[in-house]
Amino acid sequence: MFFKILTVAGLASFEIYAAIPAGFALGLSPLIIFSASVIGGLAGVFIAAFLGDNIRRFFTKNKQPKEKSSTSLVYKLWNKYGIIGLGFLGTMTVGAPVSLAVGIGFKAPLQKLITWCCIGVITRCIVFTIIRTPDPTRQNQ
Repeated sequence: MFFKILTVAGLASFEIYAAIPAGFALGLSPLIIFSASVIGGLAGVFIAAFLGDNIRRFFTKNKQPKEKSSTSLVYKLWNKYGIIGLGFLGTMTVGAPVSLAVGIGFKAPLQKLITWCCIGVITRCIVFTIIRTPDPTRQNQ
């Protein structure tokens, strides 16, 4: 049982879309799946934030900053939705590590970005656990 929970948490640190169905396939209860996926997802947020900031510092150490192109699609989205869009909506769609990488690239305030990514992870786990929970009244046919 411990390894099943650890598998779900490990998958959730990278991709919650894979973790929740895997938890049901392993025969875990929805509450355990939700708990493991939230813990794994939040751990993934903090790991990506820590490593992302260090990686950015390493690569930009000896480089002069380039001007951002205002015609870029990602830059337009950043201007339109800001940290909330990147942290919450980005986490809901593409995942927290990608959202954090883009936010760090745009030099967003890391604490606010982490907060919105965590809110996105928790919301995503709630929604996808509820969607994937099998209906107990449904009979196998």
